[in-house]
Amino acid sequence: MVRQTIIRVFSAAMLAVAVSGCAGQATRDLIVAATVATPASQIAGRHDIFVATTRARSERQAEVFDGRRSPETSYARVDMTVPGIHKTGEIERRKRNQQADPGKFFLANSVTGYADETAFQKSLRADIAANGGRALVFIHGYNTAFDAAVYRITQIVHDSGYKGTPVLFTWASGGNTVDYVYDSNSASAARDSLEETLRMVARAGAKRIDVIAHSMGNWVTMEALRQLAISGDRDLGNRLGDVVLASPDIDVDVFKAQMKRYGVPDKPFVLFLSRDDRALRISGFLAGNRPRLGDYGNPEDIAGLGVVAIDLSQIKAGDNLNHTKFADNPVLIKILGERLQKGDDLDMNERQITDDINGIAEGLGGVVGGAAEIVITTPFKVLNVVVGGGG
Repeated sequence: MVRQTIIRVFSAAMLAVAVSGCAGQATRDLIVAATVATPASQIAGRHDIFVATTRARSERQAEVFDGRRSPETSYARVDMTVPGIHKTGEIERRKRNQQADPGKFFLANSVTGYADETAFQKSLRADIAANGGRALVFIHGYNTAFDAAVYRITQIVHDSGYKGTPVLFTWASGGNTVDYVYDSNSASAARDSLEETLRMVARAGAKRIDVIAHSMGNWVTMEALRQLAISGDRDLGNRLGDVVLASPDIDVDVFKAQMKRYGVPDKPFVLFLSRDDRALRISGFLAGNRPRLGDYGNPEDIAGLGVVAIDLSQIKAGDNLNHTKFADNPVLIKILGERLQKGDDLDMNERQITDDINGIAEGLGGVVGGAAEIVITTPFKVLNVVVGGGG
C-alpha cells in the first residue's frame, strides 16, 4: 500500500512537471548586483510592495527569502519597477544570462527589511494613509518561490490599476513541483500568521481591505477568515472588502465546512473557477479524486453559502495549465481592477448582485474572439451570458 502511494504521488508529480514546463526557472534571485541605466520613459510603473512572510531568510542575499519555514513572521518592503515593454497579463522575467534592464524586465530596485512588526506597521500606516485608506492583501499558491510571488502581486497591482497599498503575504512554498505535500503543510502552518497580518493591516489604518487568493493560497485564506469568525471579528471591524478566490485548491467539502463556520458573508465572495484547470485536476488526483473548488462542476451547490461563482472555462488562459486566468488574461485582470476600484460595497441582495455581475459579463465580451458562454452563479440565480462576437 505504501509503495503504491509513493508511485502514485511520484507519477502525479512527474505529470505536473511535464504539463507545466515551469521546472526550469532560470533564477530565483530578486536582488541583482547592477542594473542597466534606463531612462524614466522606459519604465511603465513603480510599486512599493509590503511583505509579510513565514519564509526563512535565505543564506543567499540575492534570494532574500527561500522556501524553508520560519517560526516567526518576517517583514519587508520591495521597491519594484515594471518595464516599458510590459504587456498586460504577462510577467517579463530576466533569465540568468541577461542583463538587469528595467526597461525590459520586472526588477526589484531595493529591499528594505524591518526589525519587528512595530516598525513594519509604522511604515505600512504611512503608505495606507497616502493611498486613501485602501489595502490589498494577495496570497499566492503552490509552487511559488519568493521572487515569483513578488512579481505576481506587482503584475496584478499594475495591470489592474489598483491605487491602494499592496501587501504580499507569502508562505513557505518550496517552489518546486514535487513539493506539493510540503507546500500543503506550509500553508496550514501559516494560517495564524495570515490572520495576524490581516489584523495588522486593519490596525495600520486601512478602511477597506481587499483580499485576493490564488490556488493553495485559498486554503490559508479561508482558514484565516474562519479563525477571524471564531474570534467574533469576521469582517475586521467592517473593513473587509472584496474577497476573491481564484482557482482555489481546496476540497469542496472542506470549503463548505469553512463557510459554515464563517457564515454567509455580508458581501458575497467572488470565486473564479474553470473546469479545464489542469493543475487542479492533478491536485484532485493526489487527494483521491476529490473535486477541488476551483474546477467544481456544480457551483449552485455552494452559491447559497454566499458565493458568486464565475465559470471561465471558455476563456483563454496565458498558461498551459489554465490555472492563472484571473491574472494572465488581459481583459480579466482589467475587470478585476474595476471591481476593486469601485469602492462601494456589494451587499447580499439580488438586484445589486445581478447588476454588478451583468457589468462584469459585459466586460467579458472582449475576452474571446468568438462567442462563448460565461456561467455566473449567484446566491439567487444562474446567469448564462453569451459574450464575444459570433463566428
